[in-house]
Amino acid sequence: MVVIIKGTKINNRYSIIRTLGEGGMANVYLAYDTILDRNVAVKVLRGDLATDEKFVRRFQREALSASNLYHPNIVQIYDFDSEDGQYYIVMEYVEGKTLKQLLKRRGSLTITEVIDIMSQITDGMAHAHDSYIIHRDIKPQNIMILDNGMIKITDFGIAMALNSTQLTQTNSVMGSVHYLPPEQAAGKGSTIRSDIYSMGILMYELLTGQVPYKGDNAVEIALKHLKEPLPSIRKILPELPQSIENIILKATAKNPQNRYKDAREMHQDIITAMDESRINEPKYVYPYKENDLEETKSLDEAVAVIKKQEKEEKENMKKKELEESRSEKKILIIFASIFTGLIVLCAALVFLLPYLSKGKTVSVPDVSKLTKVEATNKLVKEGFTVSCGEEDYKYDSSDTIEEGYVIKSSPEAGTMVKEGKTICLTVSSGESSFELEDYIGKNYFEAKGILDTKCKDLCNVVIEKQKVKETDNYEDNTVIKTSPSKGELVKKGDTITLYIPDKEILYPDFSTYTEAQLDEFATKYGITVEKKYVENSSLAPGTITSQNRKQGDPVVAGVTLTVTITKSPEIVEDIILPNEE
Repeated sequence: MVVIIKGTKINNRYSIIRTLGEGGMANVYLAYDTILDRNVAVKVLRGDLATDEKFVRRFQREALSASNLYHPNIVQIYDFDSEDGQYYIVMEYVEGKTLKQLLKRRGSLTITEVIDIMSQITDGMAHAHDSYIIHRDIKPQNIMILDNGMIKITDFGIAMALNSTQLTQTNSVMGSVHYLPPEQAAGKGSTIRSDIYSMGILMYELLTGQVPYKGDNAVEIALKHLKEPLPSIRKILPELPQSIENIILKATAKNPQNRYKDAREMHQDIITAMDESRINEPKYVYPYKENDLEETKSLDEAVAVIKKQEKEEKENMKKKELEESRSEKKILIIFASIFTGLIVLCAALVFLLPYLSKGKTVSVPDVSKLTKVEATNKLVKEGFTVSCGEEDYKYDSSDTIEEGYVIKSSPEAGTMVKEGKTICLTVSSGESSFELEDYIGKNYFEAKGILDTKCKDLCNVVIEKQKVKETDNYEDNTVIKTSPSKGELVKKGDTITLYIPDKEILYPDFSTYTEAQLDEFATKYGITVEKKYVENSSLAPGTITSQNRKQGDPVVAGVTLTVTITKSPEIVEDIILPNEE
């Protein structure tokens, strides 16, 4: 079996550039397609699994299922084959970061960002569900976000066609346990609605920056998926619109019947979530019994299933370690057998070294003002490696170089270096300042989302409330003022403040109110009313004649309002006494 390193050519076509990642089933490499002149990602089945028929079938199923999916939000599969006992898939190379990496950097995302991301994910998954394909491993590690905000769903590694005979295998629990649907935790088969649950958990995490269920081990977390209600997201985000919470409640229902029937239905709900008519819609109520799952499968069986998975994973790890140990022994034998030859070779090199070439030197090409993809391809073609240590690129703001284009390289263009030298590219992250547009009148969710995207690491956006009178014609949650103002320059490190109305409630003249209207006002604004009734023959009963809080005074919840209300005088009938004799 061929050892894959930089420069290895797979099938005499795909030249390996570097390792992109290592997974439980396969390793992924960045490669250059020498025929179609493009960078691709090559997923190669791990060597210790290539001889396992069960894993090979699963790996082949990924290629067969995903290769039929053509959607802008799904990573495209280009090729599938095997060489020298190694199975591999060639797919679209996506340059960006995972949602997991984004969450690690940002903590949580804005509502606008989450709606945009989830609408793309559900759109892509709707296409998969239309083809009767389940992903079964939706999690932030498997969702890529490009620099332009486009989402790409990756790793249909455990996806399966619904009409496949593999659906009869219901005793496997796969994917990350933090996003595991209850039916999978209980050992039942996966359905399209299993993906819905995972997307609901993902949406919860994007908004809050944390997963809803935590534990010390997989069993504990899985049992929480089975037994515990979803922790209230509005306790973390009190101002979250009810329509958004309803999407999460419906997607993460324990009983699959209470969830969206497929991703397309969920997608439609997401794209209309911020419509004015839906912001304060009633809280979602489950139409079917939620504990139906527990009646169909005991928790003991669920625990057994999860423990079995953990045992299989440990056995696979031991198998991998054993194979690595054997490989190390073989390497030691090989080294021992050629040790003498190396000594002779070294002696010869010492003698011949002055006569040998000191290595070919080449000039670093000028790749400034190219896109980072164009620059990378040009450098790789000329034999260079592109990397900036742990990161692929460095980023810096620029007022002259467009976002996504190369500012400079290190070593600089024209420098003479040895062939194969690693080049670090500094890429423009956009302007170092920008002119603030007019956001007054916009919904603050929308305005903050736009500015968060525009600011990136350049500036911060905060929301503050500003006292206004109830009579002022301001809609709730709309921006009434910004600091800086429209047209002013926002520079690196600046904070943009969006002001929204905090309406100040003032006491009215209650003389025009009925007693019922007075009670309604008190209930609405949380005040206590002390009523004093006085007889008055000239005014209609129930007329409010005085109040201890003046008209125009601010209403403060919890205080007591004292009012005087008229009532009819009591009528005393004359009593006729009997005549005294």
